[in-house]
Amino acid sequence: MRIGYPCINRSIGCTANSTFRLASYSEELLIEKVENNLNCLQRILEYNLKNGLLFFRISSDIVPFASHPVCTFNWGRHFGPGFRRIGAFIKKHRMRISMHPDQFILLNSPRKEVVERSILELDYHRKVLDLMELDATAKIQIHLGGAYGNKRKAMEKFVSAYLTLDQKTRKRLVIENDDRLFSLQDCISVHEKTGIPLLFDGFHHECLNNGEGVRKAVMSAESTWRRKDGVLMADYSSQEKGMRKGKHAEHIDISHFRRFIREADGVDLDIMLEIKDKEKSALKAIGVLRAMGRL
Repeated sequence: MRIGYPCINRSIGCTANSTFRLASYSEELLIEKVENNLNCLQRILEYNLKNGLLFFRISSDIVPFASHPVCTFNWGRHFGPGFRRIGAFIKKHRMRISMHPDQFILLNSPRKEVVERSILELDYHRKVLDLMELDATAKIQIHLGGAYGNKRKAMEKFVSAYLTLDQKTRKRLVIENDDRLFSLQDCISVHEKTGIPLLFDGFHHECLNNGEGVRKAVMSAESTWRRKDGVLMADYSSQEKGMRKGKHAEHIDISHFRRFIREADGVDLDIMLEIKDKEKSALKAIGVLRAMGRL
């Protein structure tokens, strides 16, 4: 089991998602920001290795505006050596990497231009992982999208769009259940038509489910993964008290996390903690798992 957190480390004093306004775009500024992001990503991964955090989600902003028409710079060739060095570090230490594009990725949008932009953005994410020379266990996670007044039709449109994607992009994609529209069972229905693995989001499952307990849900999600995809990825968080339903917690709830681990006992999975204080909660989770004999 590997434990991780997404995108930002608050302990080391630099960020791997430095960007800028589109109006300020220039190749010089792009190069400056990407060099900073790669250097900081290396520092984050070194911190994570030292602290036993072997799962990390790389920010979508590692190359700002990479999929935007304004960017004609061959950033893949220019930064290829840097990406390969980071990829070699990841592989040497058996770390796992994921990416999670923003919510505007809508493969099932009724607007053709939105679908086209979404595909370009997914191809950019795939290129980042390919440049690192990571295998198919490095994944890009997305939601099914909107329901647009007809959830079944929206799911069918997602399937149709997915099947048009470049095969190199398809092999990296996973879908996750969400907290409002598409449940675990909805995602499994899409899996049955596409073969796409299902990343299990435990918090979202608490918010939206079909009566399945966590253990049954985790096992159902695990069944969608093939050997070449690696072990099941899971997102973990809990409800922030006193806030709207679905609001992620600021700090890890140790008793809630321990219960989640017990319910998932016997399933091999890597867990991404989507908790606001990032590595601080991830380090506490490592302590819980050591005490439970799960690391």
